[in-house]
Amino acid sequence: MKSAIRTRRPLALAVAALVGLPLAISGCGTNASASSSEDVKEISVMDYYNNEPDKSFIGDALTACGTKAGVTIKRETVPGKSLISKVLQQSSSKTLPDVLMLDNPDLQQIAATGALAPLSDFNISTADFAPGVLSAGTYKDKVYGLAPTVNTIALFYNKDILAKAGVTPPTTWDELKATATKLTSGEQYGLAFNANPTYEGTWQFLPVMWSNGGDEKNIDTPETAQALQLWTDLVKDGSVSSSALNWTQADVKDQFMAGKAAMMVNGPWQIPALDKNTALHYGVVKIPVRDASQTEIAPLGGEVWTVPQTGNKARQAKAAEIVACMNSDENQMSMAKARNTIPSKTSLAAKFASENPKLATFTDLIKTARARTGELGEGWPAQATKIYTAIQTALTGKASPADALKQAQGQ
Repeated sequence: MKSAIRTRRPLALAVAALVGLPLAISGCGTNASASSSEDVKEISVMDYYNNEPDKSFIGDALTACGTKAGVTIKRETVPGKSLISKVLQQSSSKTLPDVLMLDNPDLQQIAATGALAPLSDFNISTADFAPGVLSAGTYKDKVYGLAPTVNTIALFYNKDILAKAGVTPPTTWDELKATATKLTSGEQYGLAFNANPTYEGTWQFLPVMWSNGGDEKNIDTPETAQALQLWTDLVKDGSVSSSALNWTQADVKDQFMAGKAAMMVNGPWQIPALDKNTALHYGVVKIPVRDASQTEIAPLGGEVWTVPQTGNKARQAKAAEIVACMNSDENQMSMAKARNTIPSKTSLAAKFASENPKLATFTDLIKTARARTGELGEGWPAQATKIYTAIQTALTGKASPADALKQAQGQ
């Protein structure tokens, strides 16, 4: 999930301050007493797609949906790291936009404040959406947001480097360690991943944790310790650069493109950049599991579109038309192709995979991908912080993986 790149440490505290104000927030907005028959000519939208090419892809889709709904779209794009603080400010000042995009791990926390309207209020269909997608948009059994497309992470490998070394893409942890060691030479590391102290570091660790039976509700378990031991061993033996402690996913991609990493953990949003390097021949497989009998469970990334509680029924109804349109079959397919993401509807994903073979691995992973908030809801950010804290502690050698997890869980 590309959506994991932002650090939002203050979010839990900021939301907590608003949880006690659901009634005040749910009545926010201008013209709260407006009639549902009001002639709405303009709809305001806020999202964090402020960089190209996503800014234009999403903008074009919004404009087309606005035309279909008979309204002009007044769009505001803000930096990802600023979105949530702005949403909370607008909630308290009763100035929320008519349509709001949220990174899916943030939805439950914002829904808990009363700032969002259930999509069932507007009869928006949730049929055929992948289970993980619905889970990501659900709070207390009600769906508040839908993602037109989603993403996850997998293992990219340099075909030429692996072929020269006479190895095939690894499928188990033992194979991963052996392959990464063999592919490490000089300035070339066998593998690159991101283990930085942000939600992104947690995001990249989740596949090995979840696939091994680890659970975010309690990270002080043997299963999660085994997963963190894998990460630690790879850094300790030099197969992964210690710079992984500070790298972003973009940095990981740069290492892979430069030939300084034979394999990398990353997402499909990197494909356009990779494809610009015509000399780079790469493949994508699932991230290895500890035991061949295990099934990889990947984290679900992507952004959901919501209808805030502005108090203006006419504007909310029109906003719901925009949300429904953004999630239409046509838009799911076109945005997935343009943005190298996966359609959220299962029937569309199958068709998309056959037409876009480079994304087939990601499409397959989405079938069982888990929403990060699926178990803990609005409590996810606090636990995500504990996970990346433990990763940093273990990889810097300050404690064993088991002790690092125990310390973090107890915080």
